[in-house]
Amino acid sequence: MATLPRVDTRISHGGTIGTIRFVGPVDGTRGEWLGVEWDDLHRGKHDGVKDGNRYFSCLVPNSGTFLRPSASGISYGISFLKALSSKYIEALHASTRAEKVILGSSNGAIEVEAVGLDKIRSKLSQLSSLREVSLDNYDVAFADPHGSVLQTCPGIRGLDLSQSLLPSWETVALIVTELPRLERLALNRNRLALPLPSTSALMERAFRNLKELQLNATLTTWSESRVITAYMPALELLELGYNRLRVLAEDNPNVTPAPTPPLQGNHSIRTVNFDGNRLQSWEEISIAMQPLLALERLILSTNELQGIGQPPLSDDGTQRSSSLQNLKTLAVSFNSLRSWADVNNLPRWCPKLEALKITSTERADCERFYLSWINKNEPMDDDETRRTKHPRWLELCKIHGKPDEPPPQSQVKQDTLGSRLFQVTVRQLLHPPPTAGRVTVAALESDAPPRDATTLRVLPTMSIRTFRLKLVKALKLKLSRAQTEEVRLWLVMPDSSLGEIKGETDDLAWWGIEDGSEMVFFVPN
Repeated sequence: MATLPRVDTRISHGGTIGTIRFVGPVDGTRGEWLGVEWDDLHRGKHDGVKDGNRYFSCLVPNSGTFLRPSASGISYGISFLKALSSKYIEALHASTRAEKVILGSSNGAIEVEAVGLDKIRSKLSQLSSLREVSLDNYDVAFADPHGSVLQTCPGIRGLDLSQSLLPSWETVALIVTELPRLERLALNRNRLALPLPSTSALMERAFRNLKELQLNATLTTWSESRVITAYMPALELLELGYNRLRVLAEDNPNVTPAPTPPLQGNHSIRTVNFDGNRLQSWEEISIAMQPLLALERLILSTNELQGIGQPPLSDDGTQRSSSLQNLKTLAVSFNSLRSWADVNNLPRWCPKLEALKITSTERADCERFYLSWINKNEPMDDDETRRTKHPRWLELCKIHGKPDEPPPQSQVKQDTLGSRLFQVTVRQLLHPPPTAGRVTVAALESDAPPRDATTLRVLPTMSIRTFRLKLVKALKLKLSRAQTEEVRLWLVMPDSSLGEIKGETDDLAWWGIEDGSEMVFFVPN
């Protein structure tokens, strides 16, 4: 690039993407510098301050550095159509012989012969027929001359431009305004400047048919998302996961103020995903969702919710209408909820709630455990007291029977929580098994004996993720949430070999884990 780049330009350097926040001289040095905020904060050294002078600010603290414009290896990206051609057009081999292809899922271990690949290449080279396009990590940075995208690939319905070098929503709009059938757009891991009022007409044309928008890991605030979605009248799904959101309040000083009036009365958005943020207040979330009149699905997994209180009362003492009254599906797993009262209060907020991410068997197991927990921890309470503390006590007793009474005749006698539990023996490894070749427990023990075994009682319907959490808790391992997710598991097979378990949502029974099974695990440093 002959001339100096502008502020907000996106660059790639050494495999890391960043945004230019400053262009100019730095006191005590010669020449020009680029102040860069890196997407990967581990590359940063400061937040734009040098020798007491602030040159720029960062969205994430200590994610900035200075870089010379002449530094080797700086990439300013390519145009949309150049990236499209680079991925989907490949020169024909002009050969009738079978070609060798490496299966992508085998990490280079499986090589197969394929016949007729030139026919596939020929079809892919017909860009006008493409419906789903992924240019994730292809350094898309610019729009193309007006009309060229519409002429080349007008049929695209789904487009992934994640982790690109796009600088702004205006640039995105210049590309997608020539994709009249576009319904799904992924912009994950980008840093996009908000649209200026002068671009309103362009924004309205570009996104009028969009139904799904992914903005995960973009640091987009709730206030900014409302500005953007105001240009998307058909939008049904909005993803804002992993954006470091702590609050959704419009008047919070950490939230970028909206340059246009806030959106009122949205009737199209049905799903909002806040997975992987740091939201703490249920009441604040409820207030923030008020404009979304059609909201049916809310994802709040892996946040920091502290509790779910009762809805506030009106001046006349009656319960106010909840902004979540049309909600049918809610995900709140992996939060900091501490009380059954939080669960009991949900129907007051979400009277139409009908779907949770658990199976009917898991639900029945949990309900039986709930009843047994009440009976064990509150043995002196009568039914009326229990009904007050636990509104579903009588309802669940009718279904499963009271914990201290025989189950209903219609229920199989052995169909109890205790009868479903089985034992698994687990041992911690000091070193992970080698990744290549057949590995046995005996070979590991000769090198570094595992620690003492621990027995866990578990349900066959328990997911691998839940089992890992139970394991860490039972052994009192002081691990963070991220460290817990990195714990590796192996099942000891009948021949003493080890089979690694990598699934998160599959249950123990699916992996063949049963009563008496032996497992080993390793905690990475």
